[in-house]
Amino acid sequence: MKSRVAGTKRVFIGTKLQWISIVFVLPALLLNLIFYIYPLVQSLILSFYDVPMLGDKMFTGLENYRQLFQDAAFWKALRFTFLYILIVTPPLFLLGLALALLVNARLPLITFFRSVYFLPVIISMVSCSLVWLWAYNDVYGLVNYYLMELHLIDKPVVWMAEAGTSLPAITFMVTWKVAGFTMIILLSALQSIPSDIYEASKIDGANRWKTILYITLPILKPAIVLALVVSVIGSALAFEQFVIMTQGGPSNSTTTIVNLIYDTSFKYYKFGYGSAMTIVLLLILLLLSAIQVKVLSRN
Repeated sequence: MKSRVAGTKRVFIGTKLQWISIVFVLPALLLNLIFYIYPLVQSLILSFYDVPMLGDKMFTGLENYRQLFQDAAFWKALRFTFLYILIVTPPLFLLGLALALLVNARLPLITFFRSVYFLPVIISMVSCSLVWLWAYNDVYGLVNYYLMELHLIDKPVVWMAEAGTSLPAITFMVTWKVAGFTMIILLSALQSIPSDIYEASKIDGANRWKTILYITLPILKPAIVLALVVSVIGSALAFEQFVIMTQGGPSNSTTTIVNLIYDTSFKYYKFGYGSAMTIVLLLILLLLSAIQVKVLSRN
């Protein structure tokens, strides 16, 4: 009898804990449903329609997708977005990894330095873009001033005049701003590594570089996969920095795919066509993420 009562109590407590867990998760779930799932479903539905600014929408089937794959502007924006991903991801990851290894040491004021390196992450991309646009100014910008003082250039560089100079400049700014986020992801994984492993490697005669190469990096693989996937997705969704710093120019040479989706939907009011671009971009990101996870998760 007592065992039956105890079993009933355990079931009751377990059910109560499940309901409490659901109550805590419910606000986040509702926010995701309202701001992510519902807009995604609506975008998928609108992608099959011609949605004029005035009047009723008209079902067009796959016409938006057929037109999309024949759109030169779409392919140009997509190529530039992939170029930006390839250029910005390596320095972003390597700097984040270097900072994580640096601030993982137990040194005086290390908490202060962690905060300093992470500080740019909490600044909005709009604010960073405006500040760095001023720094890159060809007349009174600090970048040209110091480069000329160091005799690295003979005359001021108009950084935002063309893609050949604007893309490296924006890459430098984004790396400075976002590397702290990669640092936090990798640092949390570093601090979860047991110290016994490092002590055993020292006994076996492994130096610092061999320890990083053969112990730290293999153990960090899940965190590295996460950091790279987040970096690639964030780079593919780049928008504010190019709108503010280059306005997509010159001649749309720095127009990202998200910038094109925004212009198509909210400047030219082609909501159905913009929704089709959004769905294609989502599928591309899912494919890229799956490839990254598959390749980087191999033993």
